[in-house]
Amino acid sequence: MSRVRRAASLAAGMALVSAFAPAGLWPIAVLSPLVLITLWHDAPSPREAAILGFLFSAGTYGAGTWWLYNSLHVIGQAPVWLSILLMLLLVAIMAAWQGLLGFVVVRWLPRDAGLANLVAVPSAWLLVEWFRGWFLSGFPWLSLGYSQTESVLRGFAPVGGVYLVSFVLLLGAAGLVTAVLGRGRARIAGLLVCVLPWPLGALLDRVDWTRPVGAPIEVAVLQGAVPQDEKWLSSNLDGTLALYRRLHAAALGARLIVWPESAPPDLANNLPRYLASIWSESRARGSDVVMGVVRVDADGETYFNSMLALSGDEPSFYDKNHLVPFGEYFPVPRFVRQWLRLMSLPYSDFTRGGDGQPALSAGGVKIAPSICYEDAYPTEQLPALAQSNLLVNVTNDAWFGHSGARYQHFQIARMRAIESRRPLLRAANDGLSGLVGPRGRAYAVAPEFEPATLRGIVQPRAGNTPWMLWANVPVVVLAASLAVLGVFVARRRRAVPVIT
Repeated sequence: MSRVRRAASLAAGMALVSAFAPAGLWPIAVLSPLVLITLWHDAPSPREAAILGFLFSAGTYGAGTWWLYNSLHVIGQAPVWLSILLMLLLVAIMAAWQGLLGFVVVRWLPRDAGLANLVAVPSAWLLVEWFRGWFLSGFPWLSLGYSQTESVLRGFAPVGGVYLVSFVLLLGAAGLVTAVLGRGRARIAGLLVCVLPWPLGALLDRVDWTRPVGAPIEVAVLQGAVPQDEKWLSSNLDGTLALYRRLHAAALGARLIVWPESAPPDLANNLPRYLASIWSESRARGSDVVMGVVRVDADGETYFNSMLALSGDEPSFYDKNHLVPFGEYFPVPRFVRQWLRLMSLPYSDFTRGGDGQPALSAGGVKIAPSICYEDAYPTEQLPALAQSNLLVNVTNDAWFGHSGARYQHFQIARMRAIESRRPLLRAANDGLSGLVGPRGRAYAVAPEFEPATLRGIVQPRAGNTPWMLWANVPVVVLAASLAVLGVFVARRRRAVPVIT
């Protein structure tokens, strides 16, 4: 019987990946957790529940992050053994959190399908999802709420962020279990928790939350589609610079033009004439430019992954703050970095830009900037969001190859537009470049794997959504309170003597 349970948990975890882009089968985000919650309900011991939880997340992250092998080995040229080891290490860490959750659920939370269990298990699950999204840099990829960009449940995102959407999904899964296995009031409550969020989400989705400010502006995003294994070859520098000049020429006249992450494949410090000519041409046509660049400070040793705004009288920078461990910095001793260098992995650390950087000014609007994977950490963007009229994300998803990761990342970016009710401009070197409306709908997307200039009209917006004011605090406090309540109820029940 244990083999059947474990196989079911692994299969449910693997199936969960289909809830996210590109498949987008968003109902699976309720059904897969439902399977695991049911298995925990019947688990014979905390140890077995931990194994079930571990297998569930191992299936999810094994099937959902296999693209790491492509990034590390095919693009990064790391050895096969090291690429597999790092990929398995990430899967094991993510699965360990769910294994710990399974142990806690069976050891300390109510085991019956009653009201306490209905709220306690989803609350504990939500706390684990939130915690692993930021602890030790965090890995919020495949958080449940991201699967709902196409469903009416996205209406909860401006109220409580992506984690409130996750919480609603988990309550729905637990509600179905309670509706089937529970009795009396618990069964009625389970049915209500399953049904009510959908019309409520539809109503919330219709609320604007923010307001238009100023006139619509014409914008353009550039996509160079330069393969990652060719991007930094010195022999390709002139060709890449010429490619972006051609794409830029097709965008001139747009009020705001956005280039992708590290679009010029050299230090910005080495390209003063090129950048000056781009700026001069743009100003002559009434365009401002925001582009991703790599630059070095005056000391010649401090490197930044930056966003450069060519606007007004002086250029301005946003420096990437949330760096990718082992991609943009190496939290290891110097001798290990040297070894990684010999293994053909990047080894020069970037420097964090620092918290609380202001919004960029370009195109007559205020911009909340993010670079690549930074858009997966929404609360870090809040200081700039409060000042901004639109979001700009520059990225290089060529690292993902032809895998589904590029679609998953685009889905994450779209959730940021939904939470803040602001339009999003996304420029990818090779990935999904597009224009996204304040409700997360991508109304223009560049063709994949092709150089392109994408033009469109966006309406800047101002004002704060509830999530922008309170961030994740309300949903985390609520989940923590309900989880503690569940532990208290379970202890009281176990303390009551049984009279025979």
